[in-house]
Amino acid sequence: MPILVMKFGGTSVANVDRIHRAAKRVAVEVAKGYDVIVIVSAMSGETNKLVGYVNETSPLYDAREYDAVVASGENVTAGLMALRLQEMGVMARSWQGWQVPINTTSAHGSARFVSIPRENIDRKFAEGMKVAVVAGFQGLSAEGRITTLGRGGSDTTAVAFAAAFGAERCDIYTDVDGVYTTDPRICSKARKLDKIAFEEMLELASLGAKVLQTRSVELAMRYKVRLRVLSSFEEQSDTAGTLVCDEEEIMESNVVAGVAYSRDEAKMTLISVADRPGIAAAIFGPLSEAGVNVDMIVQNISEDGRTDMTFSCPTDQVLRAEKAVKAAQERGDIRYADLDVDAGVAKVSVVGIGMRSHAGVAADMFKALAGEGINIKVITTSEIKISVLIDRKYMELAVQTLHDAFGLDKAAAS
Repeated sequence: MPILVMKFGGTSVANVDRIHRAAKRVAVEVAKGYDVIVIVSAMSGETNKLVGYVNETSPLYDAREYDAVVASGENVTAGLMALRLQEMGVMARSWQGWQVPINTTSAHGSARFVSIPRENIDRKFAEGMKVAVVAGFQGLSAEGRITTLGRGGSDTTAVAFAAAFGAERCDIYTDVDGVYTTDPRICSKARKLDKIAFEEMLELASLGAKVLQTRSVELAMRYKVRLRVLSSFEEQSDTAGTLVCDEEEIMESNVVAGVAYSRDEAKMTLISVADRPGIAAAIFGPLSEAGVNVDMIVQNISEDGRTDMTFSCPTDQVLRAEKAVKAAQERGDIRYADLDVDAGVAKVSVVGIGMRSHAGVAADMFKALAGEGINIKVITTSEIKISVLIDRKYMELAVQTLHDAFGLDKAAAS
């Protein structure tokens, strides 16, 4: 039998009624002839509640016990989903991470996959089980302890199962009906994409598009797992949602696939640092050690052996960054005249695999922004992405302007 993986997020299983509705979707796929592996998250809000219990009980908690408590939310959902499917006459069984087993590293709270042996679930499929309901977000360490996979763990679990079992597809059910050309809350002309390439989705996810977690897209890309993002609140159909797939599957696409943004960015400039070998390492080494997530970096042209070094980071890491560079100055590792901080910027990016074969995308982007009087502070580019830092107050205007400039409200001509 072909295998299909279906993943239901917290909002899709938020209460018993929604679990019933999700179970009906699973039953439809079983009727089509699939053996189904269902990955479930905890009910919406449940994980936060469990984390709260842990913090209340032990502020400096043992990470192993934290995982034991926090992983329990998914176990409840898996059991209820299996029970509901059984009530509907579908042979289903719930599986916790240790029963599969989902073997992970021992990094409690942020474990990574080591292996997912197929034998136990395959044996049950051979015995007539039609649906394996697996608790997402959790695994088993080499020491035999429960582990959790950190942020986006259930999505990543679903992709890992699809890769391990050679699934035909991995359907991620969420509260949005697919991947859009940009955030529909900002741009009313945003259009749902039928298909998007792994690389484009990876860039959009890393730039702040919250539809899929970066880790799950990376895994899907590595193992060529076809992902479908769709809503658990829309009518069920074979063409619903957005398919995230290899670019070979996409016949024709727009040069730019989407516009992404990150609202909470800060720009920091070290003014008049020595322009010498090793200066970048002397600046960014301490920032890395302080846990500052540096994104864009620009170095000005040197004048009299001195230069300015500009970088961006999330606004909530500015104080940490200031502390790190001041400590480096006090140690004598770097010398600078001043540290300029602008915490009122946003990052806007255009992404598309079509950029590889089309010149002039950057020029079109800059021209469109200039036409609206939007000043660009920092620019970075990669093979399929161009990002700019601008004043935050112009962020929504910039997103709308670029969406119009690249004609993203219209599908690509095939």
